[in-house]
Amino acid sequence: MPRFSRRAGAAPAAVAIGLLAAVPAASDDPVLARPHTVAHFDLARGQTPESVVAERGGAVDISFAFARQVVKVTRERRVRVLATLPDEKSPRTPLVSSAVTHGLVRALDGTLYVTYATGTDKTGVWRIPAGGGTPEQIAELPANGLPNGLALDERHGVLYAADSALGTVWRIPRSGAEPTAWATGPALTGLPSATGFGANGIKVHKDAVWVTNTDRGTLLRIPVGADGSAGAAETRATGLAGVDDFVFPGHSDIVLAALPQSNEVALVGPDGSHSDVLTVQEGLSNPTALAVSGRDVFVANAAYFTQRDPNLVKARLGTHFSRS
Repeated sequence: MPRFSRRAGAAPAAVAIGLLAAVPAASDDPVLARPHTVAHFDLARGQTPESVVAERGGAVDISFAFARQVVKVTRERRVRVLATLPDEKSPRTPLVSSAVTHGLVRALDGTLYVTYATGTDKTGVWRIPAGGGTPEQIAELPANGLPNGLALDERHGVLYAADSALGTVWRIPRSGAEPTAWATGPALTGLPSATGFGANGIKVHKDAVWVTNTDRGTLLRIPVGADGSAGAAETRATGLAGVDDFVFPGHSDIVLAALPQSNEVALVGPDGSHSDVLTVQEGLSNPTALAVSGRDVFVANAAYFTQRDPNLVKARLGTHFSRS
């Protein structure tokens, strides 16, 4: 849920050509084709999408920040509530004040995990049974933190939560146990002169944890050591002002990143260069999160700043990024 200023623009056409040169040229397809809105949500009911996870068969799971809900959007565009996080009568959540659900991941067995921030002992990671049901808190995180993005390393049975307020990446056993402050440091912290939002989006990719920093506009790579410890954070891209969530559309280090205030999705190359590939003209309304299923790309839009039409946009990934 970032607060930020618009980033300086690059030369979009030249940058895009350079980025596409980094992947095998399979056709003349654009990076993202046929974008269209597949679902509209209700701002008045707190249906502000914060995270999106693609399921097989075309459905997606979404966390609604202010509704404190996790829902399924079916292929038929029906919205079904899977779980509602417990209410907090007196939330004291840093940076946002309200109780909010943020990062969402789905395990292979269908279990969902979501971060919840309230400024109380309800702050932490919660588990939702496959198919929906009563959520259960599996890890408590500091009440003065703001757990935001969430990533799952299924192979090692651990979750990683990006804390935007404390500038920390937490490591939590999937089975539920005491969390560990896995990575800290200036690269993960926000800027007091800006919004205060530091570490935000997070993914596990190629034996590393990748994290965005909203205030600093950076994409970071933190290697995972053989013993599970965090290596030194490497800056892989800069100039992504207000960056939120991101996704790897293929097997390389190329990234699609959500830039909420400027209403853009950016393509970020391995060398850090970036270019916009979706804009407000394609239906974006403060994009916060992305998910990929095959060649389908889903973009969740929270409408935090536009205050108009929170929605889900779907586009078709160019064959440059075949995930086979």
